Amino acid sequence: MTSRGAGTAFSRKNYRLSTEPEKSKVTGIVNSRLLNDYLHRVFTSADGNQPAAAYRKHLTFQNLQEHLERLLAEENGSEESRDQVAEGRLGPSTVVLDHTSGFEGLLLVDDDLLGVIGHSNFGSIRATTCVYKGKWIYEVLISSQGLMQIGWCTLNCRFNQEEGVGDTPDSYAYDGNRVRKWNVTTTNYGKSWAAGDIVSCLIDLDEGTIAFCLNGISLGTAFDNITRGAGMAYFPAISLSFKESVAFNFGSRPLRYPVEGYRPLQDPPVADLVKARKLLGYLKNVIHIGIDVTEGKLVEKDTSMWQLQGEPTVLITLAHIFNYFSPLMCKVYLVEDVLMTFLLSILERGGAVESHPLIQQLLDLMWLLMEEYEVHECLKQLLMSLLRAYRFSPIIPDLGLQIHYLRLTIAVLKHEKSRKYLLSNVLFDVLRSVVFFYIKSPLRVEEAGLQELIPTTWWPNRFTKEGKESKEVKEESAEERLRRRAYERGCQRLKKRIEVVEGLQVQILKLLLNNKDRGGGEASRYIFLNKFRKFLQENASNRGNLTVLCPPEYMVCFLHRLIAALRFFWDGHKAKTPAALSSEEAYVPPQLFYNGKVDYFDLQRLGGLLSHLKKTLKDDLAAKANILIDPAELQAVTMDDLDEDEESATSAAQSQRPSAALAIGGALARPAWLSSPTLGRANRFLSTAAVSLMNPRRPLGTLEKIKVLTLRVEQRTREDIEGTHGNEGLLLGRPPEEPDQPITENSLLEVLDGIVMMYNLSVHQQLGKMVGVSDDVNEYAMALKDTEEKISRCPKRRRDIHEELLKSQKVFSEKLNHLSRRLAWINVTIYSKEKMQDIYWLLRVCIRTIEHGDRTGSLFAFMPEFYLSVAMNSYSALKNYFSPVNSMEELPGYEETLMRLAAILAKHFADSRIVGTDIRDSLMQALASYVCYPHSLRAVERIPEEQRISMMKNLLAPYEQRPWAQTNWILVRLWRGCGFGYRYTRLPHLLKTKPEDASLPSLQRDLSVASFQKPCPSTLLQRHMADLLRSDRDLAPSFLNSVLNQLNWAFSEFIGMIQEIQQAAERLERNFVDSRQLKVCATCFDLSVSLLRVLEMTVTLAPEIFLDWNRPSSELLLRRLAQLLNQVLNRVTAERNLFDRVVNLRLPGLESVDHYPILVAVTGILVRLLVDTDVQGTERATAVLLADPCFQLRSIQYLLGHAEPSALAAAAPATDKRHFSLHTYTEYISAEELAKVEKMLNHLSEESKQAAATTLPTSEEDLCPICYAHPISAIFRPCSHKSCKACINQHLMNNKDCFFCKATITGVDDFTKPASS
Repeated sequence: MTSRGAGTAFSRKNYRLSTEPEKSKVTGIVNSRLLNDYLHRVFTSADGNQPAAAYRKHLTFQNLQEHLERLLAEENGSEESRDQVAEGRLGPSTVVLDHTSGFEGLLLVDDDLLGVIGHSNFGSIRATTCVYKGKWIYEVLISSQGLMQIGWCTLNCRFNQEEGVGDTPDSYAYDGNRVRKWNVTTTNYGKSWAAGDIVSCLIDLDEGTIAFCLNGISLGTAFDNITRGAGMAYFPAISLSFKESVAFNFGSRPLRYPVEGYRPLQDPPVADLVKARKLLGYLKNVIHIGIDVTEGKLVEKDTSMWQLQGEPTVLITLAHIFNYFSPLMCKVYLVEDVLMTFLLSILERGGAVESHPLIQQLLDLMWLLMEEYEVHECLKQLLMSLLRAYRFSPIIPDLGLQIHYLRLTIAVLKHEKSRKYLLSNVLFDVLRSVVFFYIKSPLRVEEAGLQELIPTTWWPNRFTKEGKESKEVKEESAEERLRRRAYERGCQRLKKRIEVVEGLQVQILKLLLNNKDRGGGEASRYIFLNKFRKFLQENASNRGNLTVLCPPEYMVCFLHRLIAALRFFWDGHKAKTPAALSSEEAYVPPQLFYNGKVDYFDLQRLGGLLSHLKKTLKDDLAAKANILIDPAELQAVTMDDLDEDEESATSAAQSQRPSAALAIGGALARPAWLSSPTLGRANRFLSTAAVSLMNPRRPLGTLEKIKVLTLRVEQRTREDIEGTHGNEGLLLGRPPEEPDQPITENSLLEVLDGIVMMYNLSVHQQLGKMVGVSDDVNEYAMALKDTEEKISRCPKRRRDIHEELLKSQKVFSEKLNHLSRRLAWINVTIYSKEKMQDIYWLLRVCIRTIEHGDRTGSLFAFMPEFYLSVAMNSYSALKNYFSPVNSMEELPGYEETLMRLAAILAKHFADSRIVGTDIRDSLMQALASYVCYPHSLRAVERIPEEQRISMMKNLLAPYEQRPWAQTNWILVRLWRGCGFGYRYTRLPHLLKTKPEDASLPSLQRDLSVASFQKPCPSTLLQRHMADLLRSDRDLAPSFLNSVLNQLNWAFSEFIGMIQEIQQAAERLERNFVDSRQLKVCATCFDLSVSLLRVLEMTVTLAPEIFLDWNRPSSELLLRRLAQLLNQVLNRVTAERNLFDRVVNLRLPGLESVDHYPILVAVTGILVRLLVDTDVQGTERATAVLLADPCFQLRSIQYLLGHAEPSALAAAAPATDKRHFSLHTYTEYISAEELAKVEKMLNHLSEESKQAAATTLPTSEEDLCPICYAHPISAIFRPCSHKSCKACINQHLMNNKDCFFCKATITGVDDFTKPASS
């Protein structure tokens, strides 16, 4: 490329340089003497000395090129240095990973062959170049902190899926995940690494040692006396587990942490480097030296304010410089070492980025004087270098390095033409530009300087030994108060520094969202929108594809910065257009979901698949939104079509690849600019199992093909989005229910929609994950508190114990100091008050969007499911993740927001327009969690009465054909605190165990935590339930029959499972009961208890459903209830029975299985039926209960500890055996309730004696042939078969065929046995 300067005439772009003498006299060119002085000042010799004017050659533009070539050739000793460097090294001069034969397992490798992602258990790969003599170094950029072994190996090392680098002889590795070194055996070594660190691997083959550095800090010699000699050469190598990723720097870029005496494996481009630095010096001279034409002399200029100002002399001089400089700026090493360093030096003077217009002038020069492909490549490499520098810079207390790189990024993006090119081709296509918005969390707080920033640590002591939050607020001591305040001051200092970085990141997004720069094509915002949508599609459609997914920790930071930038533009538009909405009232209008202007990929809609909705709701779309569906769109794409498209896409990719590779040139026939997994996407799939290299193309070509078929986003223009006269753009198809008022710019609505989608994709998951640090602080604080208490109680004579306790105290204190500083960082970057307000704003956006969508009627089905998910999850995050640092109650409009969300949950959990099982379950879980807390339950009670009644009616729908467990749980929570002995927070025998499982998904974890909340019954909702059961004569029987059916199933399953558990426990050989079986068993027990509580609730609120026999199903319901209650009592209360034995085993997983919860639930029902009702009701209930053949008075006596005489006699020797009795639970059962149980027992004792005295013996022939418990009392029509009324009534609920002959039963008559018989 340098040959372009060989001739005396050359052309470049729109100007022409010529040797014709008359051209030198053009207006603006200075006189020859001044020009000569100027050119000699600009183009100085290598030593910087200028010869005397009499001895120096006269320079003009005619001989400048020859002079410049001579200067560039001076002192160029690159040929000699190259010969020296080659000694001690074997292999290609360009060092990359060996993708042909030097790998094991499954790996994803970048197109530049420098980045790798593990795709199997423990894949290994080595480089193409080895060393056998001298001192060598290479760097590894750590992108994930998981299991990896990095180091050196020989050609003879053989790896597999279990053994990698360091596990075989003659291979040596450092593992920062486990903080160990490996060479067949392993020992402790080094420090733990984190994502964003750089590991330097050093080998000294003269001394026979291997060492490692972490972020430039030596970890010491890891191995000495390594094997050397003939045939021994060492390759850089790595083994890494699934999903782990790194990028190598063998010397293709400047080493971040060079070590004196050690050479990179790949030689730096020395000759080009010398040449580039000289040319940069000449460029600086041009900027520094000005020409005063009027005075006829040269002057010094202020470089910071330099401008070209159309001076032909300066322009032609620069053209000569750039003629040689431009080709060099296409090389990554030179861009990073020369250009980026120079640009950073301009900004080092401080001040705002705007106060350094020189960078804008230089970018103008690049676009003017460089070929288009050159400036494209240069900008691409510059941004990549900035991104790497930002990502892999160590954290220092003032975050100065990160601020430095962000400032230069802003300066580059401020240049309109550069910004548009980078947006269109680089930021989202080549780079993982979201990295610019990420602030990494320091794993090692000492190196990050947090000890100086937060010298005093503090942590809250708000938990008791059992892990429960302490209720009493202890008086804070003076010392604790001082520590807390000092800690808070340190946190504030940290917050101010992080806010500087966040402000710069928001500035970048403001530049990308600029919609006023319409010169030369589309404005930046519309380019960003298309790329942003593509970014969302990749993350939504490739949840399992590691090479495309954006890490969730990046997504969290990106979300917050994007919200800040969006609200800035939204409120700016509001200031200009008063009729528009402010960002506080923001929402996404419903027409975006069905007018096809915004693509939602394959994401599920509330009503199902989009293709299905277009078919079923096309008439509604035409009537309400004036949108006609093209019949061609309704044709489903067949799988054959997809396969054909995929094949054609693959062949097209293969045919295009060689030309793309040739366009770059050089030694590697591949696009070397493609970034590593740390910044972009892996492009090659390596597999030893396939014994061949697959086609190097982007994975999942099917998705690319589908995108081409359905995604028209890339073709959209400003008019398509914002609309023009007569064209509403994104707001096409406004339904009549939607107000006709401006909201904001349409493009901002699409950004808002993308933000909601981002939260759903991974942000919520990451918010929950980072709470783990806070949990660790609480656990260590409890351990420290417990240790300090033990120290205070330790006897003075036991010095050994005292010393061990002091050691433990020191360990816990050091760990807490570390964690409290790390927690401060996390609280500032993730859980600060400002971040909480962002999530709260997002919650309110979702609520308003759902409310507007709901008003559209059937078109609500088009709304994507993630809007409801984000509404539920963001509320869960605000409630669970941001406290106790920030309280949700302090947020503006909190009570109203809570009520509006309650109304959404109450209405939509049974909405027929929502068909997805998962989203319906999530709505049910969210409602179940909502009713567990007093403040959110009161919000449910404040929604309009009509909605409350509708919610309760939906909850009372029959349990069949739907997920009834959550419904039942909601009803139980509404009752808890009102039932018999049902005022406990946790079961009596579980008080000392630790609550919830933190590994559960957020909504399930909410329910788990909610289970331990104080009872907060709702009398208002109970009243609605009672009114519905009384007034709707069809609702009560169907609901109660379904409850009784499920109780019968749940308890029967439970009994069957504990039989299996007991049998396993009694076997002589050692057995382990499957933990899943234990969990299912406990779940069945819990379901049985909750179903019994719902029956207790029903009996208490509306006893007439069972006792008013004028209602058609009352007697049957009462008989079924009595039958089930007797069955439960008999199984649980029998002495030395199955239930007793399993409870006494105390198996892990069956902690909730105990006598108390199930017996008090049954007792509550019996007391309500037999004691707390009128005389007639008591008589009916007593008669039905005693008539059941399963009734045993002993079961009722068991409740109060009255065991059978035989049982007492058998148990007499075992004096330590304690019998169950409600009397022992006086903290949970009131004296009044116990008195009612005594009364019930006395009543049943008397009634059972009378019943026994008056009952006449019944012959077997007169008993029901189905149950043999009741006399025959019914005859069927037309077949005349007979049974008791209880059996036939229960049978007819589900089946109309006769028990015996299968004839259809048309009627049932009373049967009385004739007297003559």
